[in-house]
Amino acid sequence: MLCQNCGKNEATTHIKQIINGDMAESHLCAECAAHLGYSDMFSGFGLNLSELFGGFLGDMAPAVAAGKSRRCPKCGTSFDEIVRDGRVGCADCYRTFYDRLLPSIQRIHGKIKHNGKISSASPVEARPETAEEKIERLKNEMNDAVAKQDFETAAKIRDEIKALEGGEKK
Repeated sequence: MLCQNCGKNEATTHIKQIINGDMAESHLCAECAAHLGYSDMFSGFGLNLSELFGGFLGDMAPAVAAGKSRRCPKCGTSFDEIVRDGRVGCADCYRTFYDRLLPSIQRIHGKIKHNGKISSASPVEARPETAEEKIERLKNEMNDAVAKQDFETAAKIRDEIKALEGGEKK
């Protein structure tokens, strides 16, 4: 496809604009795109994690340059490597470099305390059922059994309730 502006060169830049719900497409060569201000339009938007995380740790660079290089005891990563690469070596690095990573983590996340929901996978301690709660539950089960006309089950539940109530009176 040829450039829509000059009509001479191959179009290498394709631009879609939506203005007031109307879409307009332009196909331009590199020269016309540069002339119209579309060259290097997306520079700086690349996904470079080292630049991103390193930018948050940028104020730490003087300390790194000063030779204060402690290493993680588990993986051997130094803080200057974390700043340079933008990647933490292992989970122990967070403990080892806690004091130096904390300001950056606060800047990235806005806060350091998690206030979300409790995970459904986390075990929740169940408290034992009291006698009153068990009697109430059994009464509900007995009423359900009577409603279903399952009188044998209702009679067994009734007997269990009487045994529990008799135990309370003692």
